Amino acid sequence: MRDTLVLNASFEPLSTVSLNRAVVLVLQDKAVVEQAHPELRMRGADVDIPVPRVIRLCRYVRVPFRRRAPWSRRGVLVRDQHRCAYCGRRATTVDHVVPRAQGGQDTWLNTVAACAEDNHRKANRTPEEAGMTLLRQPFEPTPADAMLLSLGQEEIAALPEWLAREAA
Repeated sequence: MRDTLVLNASFEPLSTVSLNRAVVLVLQDKAVVEQAHPELRMRGADVDIPVPRVIRLCRYVRVPFRRRAPWSRRGVLVRDQHRCAYCGRRATTVDHVVPRAQGGQDTWLNTVAACAEDNHRKANRTPEEAGMTLLRQPFEPTPADAMLLSLGQEEIAALPEWLAREAA
């Protein structure tokens, strides 16, 4: 099962947590279930609660303002939905548009998801030098977008309409 989305008391997306952590927060009355999986329930000797998909904290948590989502290889793969930016097949690696050997950096705008074959074929060249075209341009997601994208497309589709609209 995927992660559970945690909303602040003001309904702002805060983070994702494991299912176990989400259940503990609900059982400790620190959070309430905003949306649950339709058919799934967690049962114990004294407990019967729906399996949470989205929870909301009961108390507001002040979060320091973060202007940018931190760059990571996993983040690039998630942003590009594990699809190669050159051919559209399943991507397993991250490619630098301007290679590191030519001064390229590990940034959102300089990295794309790529399949191993295309990454190897491009090597230490720019896409133009290698005669390859990008199917889509890299972009920098906002911190909230990066967190929502980490849930995956199926989980985003199952979110409440008002929250899924922000992720789209």
